Amino acid sequence: MARLRILIVDDDLAVLKLLRANLQAGGYETIAALDGAEALEAVEKEAPDLIILDIVMPKMDGFEVCRRVREWSQVPIIMLTARDDEKDKVECLDFGADDYLTKPFGVKELLARVRSVFRRTDVASGVPAEPTFTSGDLTVNFVERKVTVGDREVRLTPTEYCLLKEFVLNAGKVLTHAYLLSRAWGAEYRDERQYVHVFVRRLRTKLEPEPTSPKHIITVPGVGYQFKN
Repeated sequence: MARLRILIVDDDLAVLKLLRANLQAGGYETIAALDGAEALEAVEKEAPDLIILDIVMPKMDGFEVCRRVREWSQVPIIMLTARDDEKDKVECLDFGADDYLTKPFGVKELLARVRSVFRRTDVASGVPAEPTFTSGDLTVNFVERKVTVGDREVRLTPTEYCLLKEFVLNAGKVLTHAYLLSRAWGAEYRDERQYVHVFVRRLRTKLEPEPTSPKHIITVPGVGYQFKN
C-alpha cells in the first residue's frame, strides 16, 4: 500500500527538517517547499494527500497559497501560525484550511492533527446504507462522493464533506456543537466551536441559494444546528 504523501511548506530550514523527520518516522512520505511559489508548483506536480503550510513566508504568504490552491484543489491543508489568537485561527479556516497548529507545537500534537485529517478523509469516503440523499435541489451521492445543487457539482474538502454527511444522515435532528465536533473532527476537538461556525458558513456559501438566509442548515441558538429536509 502506497504511503500517504505530505507537502511541508516552511521557509525555516530547521522547522522543515524537524517536520520531515517526524512525519517520515510516523510512516508518511514527505515533499518540501521553501516558499509559496514552490508550494503551488509541488501541489500541481506531486498531488500530495495533505499540505502543512506556514503562514509567514517570503514572496507569497500561506494565506495566498491556501487561497490559490482552493481555486482548483480540495486537498486537506493544515496551517501553521505563530499567533494564538482566535481571530487568526478563524482567518486560517476562512481561507480554506482544514485545521491549524499554533507554534510552538509538540510532535505528538502534530501527528495527532495529521491523523485526524486523514481519519476525516476515511470517514468521508464511507458509504451509508442509502447510497444517495436528496433534499430539494441538493443531492449527495455517497457512492461517488459527489454533491450537486441542481445541475451544478459542488466541490467540497474532505472536512466539509464529512460535516455535510453528518448533517444529512441526521436530517431533522438538532445537533449540538459538541456532537458535530466529535463526529466530524474527533473527541479532542469538542471545545473548538469556531471550527463548526466557520465550516457551516463555508457549506452555506457553497450549497445555499441565499447563504445569509439558509433553508437547509439552520442555526439553533445556543445549541447547534439542524438540517431541514
